[in-house]
Amino acid sequence: MVTKSFDYINRNKARFLEELQQFLKIPSISAQAAHKDDMKLCALWLKNHLENIGLDARLIETTGHPIVWAKAKGQSSKRLIIYGHYDVQPEDPIDQWQSPPFSPDIRDGFIYARGATDDKGQLFAHIKGIETLLKTAGQLPCEIIFLIEGEEESGGTALEQYIKNEKANLSADAVVISDTAMYDENTPAITYGLRGIVAIDIILKTASHDLHSGVFGGAIGNPVTALAHILSKCIGTDGKIQIPGFYDQLRPLEDWEKQNIQKLAFDDNKLIKEVGARKTFGEPGLSTLERIWARPSFDINGIFSGYAGKGMKTIIPSSATAKISIRLVPDQNPHHIADLVTQHIKSICPDFADLEIEGPFAAAEPVLFDVNDPMIKAGHQALKHAFDAEPVYIRCGGSIPVVNTFWQQLKKPVILMGFGLDSDGAHAPNERFKLDNFINGTKSSAYLIANI
Repeated sequence: MVTKSFDYINRNKARFLEELQQFLKIPSISAQAAHKDDMKLCALWLKNHLENIGLDARLIETTGHPIVWAKAKGQSSKRLIIYGHYDVQPEDPIDQWQSPPFSPDIRDGFIYARGATDDKGQLFAHIKGIETLLKTAGQLPCEIIFLIEGEEESGGTALEQYIKNEKANLSADAVVISDTAMYDENTPAITYGLRGIVAIDIILKTASHDLHSGVFGGAIGNPVTALAHILSKCIGTDGKIQIPGFYDQLRPLEDWEKQNIQKLAFDDNKLIKEVGARKTFGEPGLSTLERIWARPSFDINGIFSGYAGKGMKTIIPSSATAKISIRLVPDQNPHHIADLVTQHIKSICPDFADLEIEGPFAAAEPVLFDVNDPMIKAGHQALKHAFDAEPVYIRCGGSIPVVNTFWQQLKKPVILMGFGLDSDGAHAPNERFKLDNFINGTKSSAYLIANI
């Protein structure tokens, strides 16, 4: 079956790519109300495409954008759920794109378009993998359910609620998600761990309106100064988080993970060059991969206050806001961490400022899967045969809240087999997807399902 499947994929490369281009042309930007009709158009395009290759498909209407649901029966009682999202990030800044973001352009072995790698291209590889098996074998070895959402890029909760409400009908042996990356351009990877996240806003107010710094300076407290004081007491210049109790519940790396990190031989200099930094940063005595994968982080995403235009405006701002995101590792609970952070901030806030903390937002627990689980191993073998390279096991410093939802509700492993590259520019201008990875990803999907 594998030989026939791979031959079919090779013969249909050009058509697969043409169809992917059609998918990428639809500006399905979920965060912008102006694209509501485009979102519906994209969902309908997906539904029709899934029907055309032989699946039962429908749209599940929500208070936001619709979920695309599709199902194909299998010969066995096993079932896989394949997740993806059809919505994309806004295209801004448009002037930095070398080709229009919704006019897919193929050059230098890549397809360039918004959503190419996040997540339309990776999702479409699975759709073509299913088509391949249906065309070459007539039916699938196991049942497949697609759950494709339209709110991943805008923080919607429609799919989360659907999974919770329908979990009795969503029992499965595993969930397959390709919204992550390979380790490098030559090395496929299974992602077995994700950091969690919790976010808050810190708001300080010291007056009812902005004040003249000459008339009131020294008499009324400055909220920016107070905010700077608070933030400096939350994280040190060495990256160590200074909040009492923050590290109390933190699972250390296992011995095999430490050995795995050493074997991966991560190149700090390559990272520095890619992002244009002076040097790496973080807790002393730890490698970059240890800090990204297995240690929490506390980041100030933005500070808003006062006057930031040209020239002078000598004021004491009336308020100041900081937006904070905190990445978590096993076994840290986002709500417990939010409580610790809140208590700490309240204890150090100067008494001349009124404090308000909004959140927590985007609270998602970290996840860690057993690499010896048979389903995870099946994903590993699929990547190995499709990419003709030995896959590695990696964690990811980012967070995918839906992974935690699937894990918490279904209690089954999630096979995170990414086909993209960190250099693909997801969320950035000139987003791209390597054509070879699209085809090999399609082969991976077909192999996984054929051998599950």
